[in-house]
Amino acid sequence: MNNNDLTYEVSDISDHELLERLPQTLKSFLRETNGFILFGGGLHMRGAVLSPAWHSLRHVWLGDFPLHRLFPALRESDIPFGQDCLGDQFILRKNLVHKLEAESGELASLEMNLESFLARARENPMEFLSLQPLAQFQREGGDLKPGQLLNVYPPFITRESKDGVSLKAVPMFERISFLADFARQITS
Repeated sequence: MNNNDLTYEVSDISDHELLERLPQTLKSFLRETNGFILFGGGLHMRGAVLSPAWHSLRHVWLGDFPLHRLFPALRESDIPFGQDCLGDQFILRKNLVHKLEAESGELASLEMNLESFLARARENPMEFLSLQPLAQFQREGGDLKPGQLLNVYPPFITRESKDGVSLKAVPMFERISFLADFARQITS
């Protein structure tokens, strides 16, 4: 990893109990680097920490904001280890990485393990992680802070977005709550 791409990093593990529940590959990764944010907010890998809540894997898996309760496509056993700048979630299910398209609530396997996922993300982050909205936001003078995601209006999944979207940094939990509600509305 190029250190110029690193936006945020935590080294101290404060949630040892959670760490022991994880599959070996994720456990090894978190022992090496306890989560980080890369590419100005383009990829956030959560850590085995108790706080801050926005960085805590426990908080979104087993804690007060469990993603499997917000998105029906997720199971309680799915490990939401990371997310992109828009709030799409990366899930570890049976040692394979899946991507939850948060606007639609649809889950699809990326058919790769965690190591391959990280290698592909580092290889070509713009294409693999679809960072074009983040690049636009940055060109317009925006700066995504740790704990924030990009709010897109109108949502990309709507016809209206073809005429352009506005981008704004919002707190992570606000964005994910909006996405879960939006996905629920369009699928009912």
